[in-house]
Amino acid sequence: MTDILRYAAFTQRPDGGNPAGVVLNADGMSEAQMQQTAADVGYSESAFAGAAVGERRYPLRFFSPVAEVAFCGHATIATAVVLAGMDGPGHMVFETPAGDIAVDTRRQSAGTLASMRSVASHSRGASDDETQRALAALGWSAADLHPIYPPHVAFAGNEHLMLGVRTRERLAELAYDFDALRELMLERGWTTVQLFWVEDDETVHARDPFPVGGVVEDPATGAAAAALGGYFRELGLIRESTRFTIRQGEDMGRPSELTVEVSPDDPQVTVSGYAVQIIES
Repeated sequence: MTDILRYAAFTQRPDGGNPAGVVLNADGMSEAQMQQTAADVGYSESAFAGAAVGERRYPLRFFSPVAEVAFCGHATIATAVVLAGMDGPGHMVFETPAGDIAVDTRRQSAGTLASMRSVASHSRGASDDETQRALAALGWSAADLHPIYPPHVAFAGNEHLMLGVRTRERLAELAYDFDALRELMLERGWTTVQLFWVEDDETVHARDPFPVGGVVEDPATGAAAAALGGYFRELGLIRESTRFTIRQGEDMGRPSELTVEVSPDDPQVTVSGYAVQIIES
């Protein structure tokens, strides 16, 4: 029987953050077995790590309940914390379908903190058609969007549509057309839609619909957090090395915190967070 560990990432509480399944030594599992395991676990993603192929270097794959995902930030953080608990904190590298992801782990009084470096980020303006179809699926209008943050499709391992809103109230009122948004995302190859509101220079609030993964919403999305940092950089909003916090999952009862570090001269983005084990009764 496959030993499945369950961890909540980007939180210090097992009832917060984004749950992920973690399977170690998954080399002997077929793709179909990984997919079935992820479906059985039912979390937005589960991670499947192979045995080390070098010093603290591991192959890593990710599956949602319905499909493989090239890169998943919260499951990467969860896997790194699991391995740090077994082998001690330090540097490790995951070979993912999106490229190599370096992660540093360190023990702190609050738990084990993991910091992952994304692949090189980039961002492009979303087309009028992409924007209008997304807004229609969300039940929003162009007036809901903040003029400082134009709609973009941002990448830091996979692609995410970025939509910045004017108010926190607009962000809180999320009730979208699941099938319409899923169809658009599958057509365009987007992993999530990152809906965000900038509170100030240090705090961003976000929500991430994830219909292509078979779930309504992700409570913490490390891949989208990295893409958001790259998006801010692409817009020229990052003029010096900057750190900010993304607060996500609050509107769905699973509060999460993701720390993002981005520099104007570096396309790679660092995303950090804690992860704790979920003990199921």
